[in-house]
Amino acid sequence: MRKGETTKLAILDEASEIASAVGLHGLTIGTLAAKTELSKSGLFAHFQSKESLQIEVLRHARNRFVDVVIRPALATPRGEPRVRELFEGWLGWFRGDILSGGCLFTAAAAELDDQPGPVREFLVSDERDLTDTVVQIFRTGISEGHFRQEADPYQFAQDVLGVLLAYTHTYRLLKDPGAEDRARRAFEALLTAAR
Repeated sequence: MRKGETTKLAILDEASEIASAVGLHGLTIGTLAAKTELSKSGLFAHFQSKESLQIEVLRHARNRFVDVVIRPALATPRGEPRVRELFEGWLGWFRGDILSGGCLFTAAAAELDDQPGPVREFLVSDERDLTDTVVQIFRTGISEGHFRQEADPYQFAQDVLGVLLAYTHTYRLLKDPGAEDRARRAFEALLTAAR
Protein backbone atom coordinates (compact mmCIF):
# COMPACT_ATOMS: atom_id res chain seq x y z
CA MET A 1 0.00 0.00 0.00
CA ARG A 2 1.35 3.40 -0.97
CA LYS A 3 1.94 6.14 1.61
CA GLY A 4 -0.98 8.21 0.29
CA GLU A 5 -3.36 5.26 0.63
CA THR A 6 -2.09 4.49 4.13
CA THR A 7 -2.56 8.13 5.13
CA LYS A 8 -6.08 8.21 3.69
CA LEU A 9 -7.04 5.03 5.59
CA ALA A 10 -5.73 6.53 8.83
CA ILE A 11 -7.74 9.70 8.14
CA LEU A 12 -10.88 7.66 7.46
CA ASP A 13 -10.37 5.64 10.65
CA GLU A 14 -10.28 8.88 12.64
CA ALA A 15 -13.15 10.42 10.66
CA SER A 16 -15.32 7.34 11.28
CA GLU A 17 -14.57 7.53 14.99
CA ILE A 18 -15.50 11.23 15.09
CA ALA A 19 -18.66 10.75 13.04
CA SER A 20 -19.80 7.86 15.25
CA ALA A 21 -19.74 10.29 18.17
CA VAL A 22 -20.94 13.58 16.63
CA GLY A 23 -22.65 12.49 13.41
CA LEU A 24 -21.78 13.15 9.81
CA HIS A 25 -22.85 16.79 10.03
CA GLY A 26 -20.58 17.29 13.03
CA LEU A 27 -17.62 15.95 11.08
CA THR A 28 -15.76 18.85 9.49
CA ILE A 29 -12.48 19.19 7.66
CA GLY A 30 -11.36 21.51 10.48
CA THR A 31 -12.18 19.02 13.24
CA LEU A 32 -10.56 16.22 11.30
CA ALA A 33 -7.46 18.33 10.63
CA ALA A 34 -7.08 19.02 14.35
CA LYS A 35 -7.50 15.34 15.29
CA THR A 36 -5.13 14.03 12.61
CA GLU A 37 -2.66 16.92 12.88
CA LEU A 38 -2.89 17.43 9.12
CA SER A 39 -3.52 20.66 7.30
CA LYS A 40 -7.00 21.52 6.06
CA SER A 41 -5.59 21.89 2.56
CA GLY A 42 -4.02 18.44 2.79
CA LEU A 43 -7.35 16.93 3.84
CA PHE A 44 -9.18 18.87 1.15
CA ALA A 45 -6.82 17.34 -1.42
CA HIS A 46 -8.01 13.88 -0.31
CA PHE A 47 -11.75 14.61 -0.25
CA GLN A 48 -12.51 17.85 -2.20
CA SER A 49 -15.75 18.53 -0.27
CA LYS A 50 -17.58 17.78 2.95
CA GLU A 51 -20.06 15.67 0.96
CA SER A 52 -17.25 13.60 -0.51
CA LEU A 53 -15.76 13.16 2.96
CA GLN A 54 -19.12 11.98 4.32
CA ILE A 55 -19.54 9.42 1.55
CA GLU A 56 -15.98 8.17 2.00
CA VAL A 57 -16.56 7.82 5.75
CA LEU A 58 -19.73 5.80 5.13
CA ARG A 59 -17.91 3.61 2.61
CA HIS A 60 -15.01 3.08 5.01
CA ALA A 61 -17.35 2.23 7.90
CA ARG A 62 -19.27 -0.16 5.65
CA ASN A 63 -16.04 -1.96 4.75
CA ARG A 64 -15.17 -2.28 8.43
CA PHE A 65 -18.69 -3.58 9.16
CA VAL A 66 -18.31 -6.20 6.45
CA ASP A 67 -14.92 -7.23 7.88
CA VAL A 68 -16.01 -7.51 11.52
CA VAL A 69 -19.68 -8.53 11.22
CA ILE A 70 -20.56 -10.01 7.82
CA ARG A 71 -17.42 -12.02 6.96
CA PRO A 72 -17.23 -13.80 10.32
CA ALA A 73 -20.93 -14.69 10.00
CA LEU A 74 -20.41 -16.06 6.49
CA ALA A 75 -17.51 -18.17 7.77
CA THR A 76 -19.86 -19.86 10.25
CA PRO A 77 -21.88 -22.96 9.25
CA ARG A 78 -25.04 -22.19 7.31
CA GLY A 79 -28.40 -21.83 9.00
CA GLU A 80 -29.09 -20.87 12.59
CA PRO A 81 -25.38 -20.80 13.60
CA ARG A 82 -24.74 -18.22 10.89
CA VAL A 83 -27.76 -16.13 11.95
CA ARG A 84 -26.51 -16.22 15.54
CA GLU A 85 -22.99 -15.17 14.53
CA LEU A 86 -24.42 -12.30 12.51
CA PHE A 87 -26.44 -11.11 15.50
CA GLU A 88 -23.45 -11.34 17.87
CA GLY A 89 -21.22 -9.33 15.54
CA TRP A 90 -23.92 -6.78 14.89
CA LEU A 91 -24.63 -6.42 18.60
CA GLY A 92 -20.94 -5.68 19.17
CA TRP A 93 -21.06 -3.07 16.40
CA PHE A 94 -24.02 -1.33 18.06
CA ARG A 95 -22.42 -1.65 21.49
CA GLY A 96 -19.39 0.32 20.31
CA ASP A 97 -16.80 -2.44 20.11
CA ILE A 98 -15.48 -1.04 16.81
CA LEU A 99 -16.43 2.64 16.86
CA SER A 100 -16.67 4.06 20.36
CA GLY A 101 -19.65 6.22 19.40
CA GLY A 102 -21.67 3.18 18.37
CA CYS A 103 -23.34 2.55 15.07
CA LEU A 104 -22.43 5.27 12.60
CA PHE A 105 -25.16 4.09 10.21
CA THR A 106 -27.91 4.57 12.80
CA ALA A 107 -26.73 8.09 13.55
CA ALA A 108 -26.45 8.85 9.82
CA ALA A 109 -29.95 7.47 9.18
CA ALA A 110 -31.40 9.83 11.78
CA GLU A 111 -29.50 12.75 10.27
CA LEU A 112 -30.23 11.99 6.64
CA ASP A 113 -33.71 10.46 6.58
CA ASP A 114 -35.31 13.68 5.27
CA GLN A 115 -32.32 15.16 3.45
CA PRO A 116 -32.14 14.21 -0.21
CA GLY A 117 -28.78 14.06 -1.90
CA PRO A 118 -25.84 11.80 -2.71
CA VAL A 119 -24.89 11.05 0.92
CA ARG A 120 -28.41 9.87 1.74
CA GLU A 121 -28.56 7.87 -1.50
CA PHE A 122 -25.28 6.15 -0.61
CA LEU A 123 -26.55 5.27 2.86
CA VAL A 124 -29.90 4.01 1.53
CA SER A 125 -28.13 1.77 -0.98
CA ASP A 126 -25.90 0.30 1.74
CA GLU A 127 -28.85 -0.25 4.08
CA ARG A 128 -30.76 -2.06 1.33
CA ASP A 129 -27.71 -4.23 0.67
CA LEU A 130 -27.52 -5.04 4.38
CA THR A 131 -31.19 -6.04 4.44
CA ASP A 132 -30.59 -8.29 1.43
CA THR A 133 -27.63 -9.88 3.22
CA VAL A 134 -29.70 -10.61 6.34
CA VAL A 135 -32.47 -12.02 4.15
CA GLN A 136 -30.02 -14.31 2.34
CA ILE A 137 -28.44 -15.49 5.58
CA PHE A 138 -31.89 -16.24 7.02
CA ARG A 139 -32.89 -18.08 3.83
CA THR A 140 -29.96 -20.43 4.36
CA GLY A 141 -31.57 -21.28 7.67
CA ILE A 142 -34.77 -22.18 5.86
CA SER A 143 -32.91 -24.29 3.28
CA GLU A 144 -30.98 -26.06 6.07
CA GLY A 145 -34.27 -26.91 7.80
CA HIS A 146 -33.54 -24.75 10.84
CA PHE A 147 -36.46 -22.39 10.18
CA ARG A 148 -40.00 -22.93 8.89
CA GLN A 149 -40.46 -22.89 5.10
CA GLU A 150 -43.12 -20.18 5.40
CA ALA A 151 -40.96 -17.94 7.63
CA ASP A 152 -40.65 -14.47 6.11
CA PRO A 153 -36.96 -13.50 5.69
CA TYR A 154 -37.80 -9.81 5.20
CA GLN A 155 -39.87 -9.75 8.39
CA PHE A 156 -37.01 -11.43 10.24
CA ALA A 157 -34.50 -8.88 8.88
CA GLN A 158 -36.71 -5.99 10.00
CA ASP A 159 -37.37 -7.53 13.40
CA VAL A 160 -33.66 -8.14 14.05
CA LEU A 161 -32.90 -4.53 13.16
CA GLY A 162 -35.73 -3.46 15.48
CA VAL A 163 -34.15 -5.42 18.34
CA LEU A 164 -30.78 -3.81 17.66
CA LEU A 165 -32.20 -0.29 17.39
CA ALA A 166 -34.07 -0.74 20.67
CA TYR A 167 -30.86 -2.07 22.19
CA THR A 168 -28.77 0.91 21.09
CA HIS A 169 -31.38 3.33 22.43
CA THR A 170 -31.64 1.56 25.78
CA TYR A 171 -27.92 0.83 26.16
CA ARG A 172 -26.31 3.96 24.76
CA LEU A 173 -28.86 6.69 25.50
CA LEU A 174 -30.49 5.37 28.68
CA LYS A 175 -27.35 3.58 29.97
CA ASP A 176 -29.53 0.66 31.05
CA PRO A 177 -27.32 -2.24 32.20
CA GLY A 178 -30.06 -4.75 31.34
CA ALA A 179 -30.27 -3.70 27.69
CA GLU A 180 -28.06 -6.45 26.30
CA ASP A 181 -29.82 -9.24 28.17
CA ARG A 182 -33.20 -8.02 26.89
CA ALA A 183 -31.83 -7.76 23.33
CA ARG A 184 -30.61 -11.34 23.53
CA ARG A 185 -33.99 -12.53 24.87
CA ALA A 186 -35.79 -10.67 22.07
CA PHE A 187 -33.48 -12.27 19.50
CA GLU A 188 -34.11 -15.72 20.97
CA ALA A 189 -37.85 -15.06 20.72
CA LEU A 190 -37.40 -14.23 17.01
CA LEU A 191 -35.53 -17.49 16.45
CA THR A 192 -38.16 -19.48 18.33
CA ALA A 193 -40.92 -17.90 16.22
CA ALA A 194 -38.99 -18.74 13.04
CA ARG A 195 -38.55 -22.44 13.89
